[in-house]
Amino acid sequence: MTRHPDTPADTDTTAGRPAAPALPVRTVEVSAVRRISPRMVRVTLGGPALADFSYDAPDQQVKLYFPRPGQTVPRLPEPGADGDVMRWYGAFQAIPEDERPWTRSYTIRSHDPARGTVDVDFVLHDGSADEAGDGAGSGEGPATRWARSAGPGDVLGMFGPSAYFAEPVPLGTADWMLLAGDESALPAIGTIIEALPEGARAVAYVEVWDAAEEQRFESAGEVTVHWLHRAATTDGSPLVEAVRAAEFPAGSVFAWLGGEASAVRALRRHLVGGRGLDKRSVHFTGYWRRSLTQDDAPTEADLAEARERLADRS
Repeated sequence: MTRHPDTPADTDTTAGRPAAPALPVRTVEVSAVRRISPRMVRVTLGGPALADFSYDAPDQQVKLYFPRPGQTVPRLPEPGADGDVMRWYGAFQAIPEDERPWTRSYTIRSHDPARGTVDVDFVLHDGSADEAGDGAGSGEGPATRWARSAGPGDVLGMFGPSAYFAEPVPLGTADWMLLAGDESALPAIGTIIEALPEGARAVAYVEVWDAAEEQRFESAGEVTVHWLHRAATTDGSPLVEAVRAAEFPAGSVFAWLGGEASAVRALRRHLVGGRGLDKRSVHFTGYWRRSLTQDDAPTEADLAEARERLADRS
């Protein structure tokens, strides 16, 4: 269709309606890799497809698509002109399993619009049941394997950020913000802390392996970070117990929770049932599951969590 010079680019003149927005499906290329701690690597992604990339809020997730063995570029369907995400996903699912890219969700850690790049942080876990990652409990997963050997020129697919799975984090709407998670949640926690406006207050509880995994953040807000070292404990995750034992500041609170799914659910139960927080004041996401990968079928607890999240949004 030829567009008249006076017709807006996002208008479908044949139907008289605004055209559907294009799906944010891209192919991106590694431009740099940097180890920021013994167990975390920061991968910088660039390429022409990021020229129109928009990043205007913290905790923005994308889907990354990793090539299968023998592939240098992940096989992805072309996004249709109709912007139909379900049609695109159906075409993706129709790709033979041994050729279909592995898919994992990650948080955009930072965006450099001048360079046209984004940073994504990968946890390099050891594959044990006590480590956070994309393959916990069943050996090293495909994303971790990829991140360990990633180098300039490597190619990934990317979907997002997108309103299909975005959930805005309300900043400055409560007297203070509670942030709680393990190292898999650190990228998101970092973006939230750095986006806090002046005068905002946040208290963070972050579980990592040891002191070498701690990070520093710059923020206009007033932030207190409690680092919890898993290596120093003998009873698994110290995160839940630390939040349960914490003396909270006075005033209204918005809680953001992320990390291992069962720990996140336990924290939410404590905040809602034990502390009396309104469910709508608790954002929670299970990033990984102990002894299961993202490719394994959802458990009853996973399905219950999904139903709770939908109920909270409505």
